[in-house]
Amino acid sequence: MDFNLRPYQEEVVQAALRGQNSIIWLPTGGGKTRAAVYVTKNHLETTANAKVAVLVNKVHLVDQHFAKEFNPFLASRYKVTAISGDSNEKDLFGTLVKGSDLVICTAQILENALTNTEEEKHVELTDFTLLVIDECHHTQKEAVYNKIMGRYVEKKVRKEGNLPQILGLTASPGTGGNRTLDKAVEHVLQICANLDSVIVSTKNFTPVLQKVVPRPRKQYDIVEKRPLDPFGDHLKMMMVMIHEFMPPTVSRSLREMGTQEYEADVVELEKEGVKTESRLIAQCALHLRQYNDALLINDTVRMVDAFRVLDEFYNSRKTRMLDVTDYFLQGVFDENRVELKQLASNALYENPKLAKLQHTLQDEFHNEKSRGILFSKTRRGTHCLYDWVNTNPELQKVNITAGILTGAGTGANHMTQNKQKETIQHFREGILNLLISTSVAEEGLDIPECNLVVRYGLLTNEIAQQQASGRARAMNSVYSVVAEEGGRELRRELINEYLEGLTARAIDQVQQMSPRDFRLKISELQQIAVMIRIQTERKKDAKKQRYSPGQVQFQCRGCFLPVCTGEDFRKIENTHHVNINTEFERHYRTGGPVVLERSFEDWEPGRVINCRNCGKDWGMEIKFKKVVILPCLKIKSFSLKTSEGTKTPKYWKDTEFQVKAFDFIDDMSSRFPGLDLDD
Repeated sequence: MDFNLRPYQEEVVQAALRGQNSIIWLPTGGGKTRAAVYVTKNHLETTANAKVAVLVNKVHLVDQHFAKEFNPFLASRYKVTAISGDSNEKDLFGTLVKGSDLVICTAQILENALTNTEEEKHVELTDFTLLVIDECHHTQKEAVYNKIMGRYVEKKVRKEGNLPQILGLTASPGTGGNRTLDKAVEHVLQICANLDSVIVSTKNFTPVLQKVVPRPRKQYDIVEKRPLDPFGDHLKMMMVMIHEFMPPTVSRSLREMGTQEYEADVVELEKEGVKTESRLIAQCALHLRQYNDALLINDTVRMVDAFRVLDEFYNSRKTRMLDVTDYFLQGVFDENRVELKQLASNALYENPKLAKLQHTLQDEFHNEKSRGILFSKTRRGTHCLYDWVNTNPELQKVNITAGILTGAGTGANHMTQNKQKETIQHFREGILNLLISTSVAEEGLDIPECNLVVRYGLLTNEIAQQQASGRARAMNSVYSVVAEEGGRELRRELINEYLEGLTARAIDQVQQMSPRDFRLKISELQQIAVMIRIQTERKKDAKKQRYSPGQVQFQCRGCFLPVCTGEDFRKIENTHHVNINTEFERHYRTGGPVVLERSFEDWEPGRVINCRNCGKDWGMEIKFKKVVILPCLKIKSFSLKTSEGTKTPKYWKDTEFQVKAFDFIDDMSSRFPGLDLDD
């Protein structure tokens, strides 16, 4: 296949063709990936022993870049391999790299290979001659891109080995949340330092780029505040009852109900209840969070959706009544359930945002070629909007066929990877003409040009706004913001408009720096980053040694029942934390099977496990080596009692004791005394 780069693409690849580390900054739809394919082809043709890795931050982008971009242009001359978390071959990553000219993989797979000590799985950064980093604005803080580039920068500062050339791709580096030009410039420079790259954009062919990627017409669909909200008011009255059930000093510290701030408060309140072993406070906080979620849903979609969320929650808990707190909380809902249901079905008080959204959709879906994306904040929100679209007779008249697109995973409202691919394919083929999506559709995905993009009830940053608006690329397309008059969404959107312009000014200022000043600044930032990284690693190591495993007592977070110690845990594949003590089995009961879309080298999923005492979800069983069944636990389902108080880590990496790697022979010998595994 021949390349037909547009003039602005030819302009932005010049630094990379000279072998210079560079970040290509072009808007969504501007052809960044095609430019990267061109650079890769040139690199493979002109570099001795060339080896290229294309890194992406989402699994579905592996197949997309392979099938749509790199393979069609390069497969006739080079060995191109796609590897993702779904690939069984990922476990032989080092071997696959040796046998390929180009690998396309998720950044996490490369990160795992860099830290793995097994020869067939291990690689070094110096094994590659070019790294292409897609959506490279994520190369900051604790993101996996930055872990990889942290090693790169450290090797560069220490002058270790021949490092690969870097090519980053982004539609927006953003301002890092900064609102002044000086701070925005610092942020862009930090991204450049993290990627050891200059940032390039078109200077001579802006009109051509604007013709290829036209800006959509932006409209603010402003809605007046709902004058009366008896359903929401009733929810708040029930929340006040729960407040009054708690100690007075506790409820006084909570902010306005129905806000993100209130949610943050009750999350902290639950932790406080766990740490002080006050089940009353911990459980009240958990239930208040459900009510607050219902208020947020009521503010965004229908009252019936908010009611359904609460109804399902309380139906699932009727068999878990442990003490007076449970009976009180269940009673509050049961006593108000009928009235809530009646209020939720009264169309007179329905959410006015939905009426505005309906008109916007009707206006734009007037012909059979219309395509649109409706962005919602949460997975639950996408499902609520999907139900609303499919039961709305006026929207059926304009032949809207909707599909849901959310992030992949195994939790509630997650999609499988295959379902994601199928939904996008149906949208591409026109079987679906409206995607109701979370932020997963903002960046990276190969989605056809849309004539309508709607941001509905969203509070996000300027990067997300630019990515979303970039989806409206058809001629005369519309970018709609449905928001309440004077509301936070509207204020955030206006701030983002300002920050988008600020990003461009900051990049322009960085590009105007003299090469010498730029190199000195980047070098300074990199040396600081290396020192911070070393200090951070030392602190992490020290933190992991704070307690011996036997000193850490695990308690169920739902009922505070002591169930095991840290000594009982082992790590499989440096990720899965399993309990090897056979005594632990008496503390849990099993539920239905866990179904995962992909297979794994050494284990397969078993059944869901819950606390036998209170029903708290603890994780799942896994079958290891097709022989032994082990409970694999979620750390957030437990509180950890130590000599310095109770801890509530959210992730296993936050624990303050060392977990040994699982040794099949040693650990199975201790699990089954008398069994001789050496025979």
